[in-house]
Amino acid sequence: MLRAGLVGLGVMGRHHARVLRSLDGVELVGVYDPAPALPDQIDGTPVYRDLSALLDLGLDYCVVAAPTVFHLELGTELAGRGIHALIEKPVASDTASADALCTLFEAAGLVGGVGHIERFNPALQAMRRRLEDGLIGEIFQIATRRQGPFPGRIADVGVVKDLATHDIDLTAWVSQQDYVSVNARTTHRSGREHEDMVIAIATLSGGTIASHTVNWLSPFKERTTVVTGEKGALVADTLTADLTLHQNGVIESQWDRVSTFRGVTEGDVTRFALVRKEPLLAEHEAFRDAVLTGETSGIVTLREGRQALMIAERIVADGREHQVK
Repeated sequence: MLRAGLVGLGVMGRHHARVLRSLDGVELVGVYDPAPALPDQIDGTPVYRDLSALLDLGLDYCVVAAPTVFHLELGTELAGRGIHALIEKPVASDTASADALCTLFEAAGLVGGVGHIERFNPALQAMRRRLEDGLIGEIFQIATRRQGPFPGRIADVGVVKDLATHDIDLTAWVSQQDYVSVNARTTHRSGREHEDMVIAIATLSGGTIASHTVNWLSPFKERTTVVTGEKGALVADTLTADLTLHQNGVIESQWDRVSTFRGVTEGDVTRFALVRKEPLLAEHEAFRDAVLTGETSGIVTLREGRQALMIAERIVADGREHQVK
């Protein structure tokens, strides 16, 4: 049995605790959160107000679900104790802090992961496999839309680092391409310090173009990824874990004047039947296995989390320069 700990009992932290308590081969031995209103136990798991008291329990690994501003401090403490860590996204407040975390964990020979949970969504995992199989041929465009009401739990970062990092990571992952350039427009409409709306466009290393529409100000929730290629389009809805294929139609034109235009027509539409495992459970299973084996290909590594954060910072900077007034 691996001995696991948890830092932070906010909304996401409580979900982590729920999954850790049911995870095969893992025992959640304690939780750290300094909030005075918390009870001494949560569903039978001791709650500590002192971080050292939790770390003294002899943890194999720890999940960090504290505010982003504390990630570097907490990660430094864990690395110094020889404890593997799964850190919620964004991996850190800035790229310099992410670099420091990468160096610390690599030097200590520890597994460090980042909670980019979308990679473990059944729809996106199925999309990645089908793109690798060449189902829609060359990838032309990736468009993501991530919108919804403001979450009260977020106070220390804007919508780009909190939400758009999901889209940055999943876009690079499903396409297996790196970001080459980004441009963005951001705005502040809710009176908060950080941006709450962004539209970003990007060019990827394989020539694919990408766009990300993200905000905290929509009264409905939307989580979609559309990948358009030479043979059709794949549409993933990560709220319902559905994946749909829209194939190009094949019709020979009988009209000479337009026969030189190589457009497409609507073809067959297929919604795939998928095995739907909870993404957070799949993420925890992958991290548990990485700790046991040292094989990190199945998780989002600190380096990958750092890369998503770096692109997010470029989006924030460009959005600030071209901000809607």
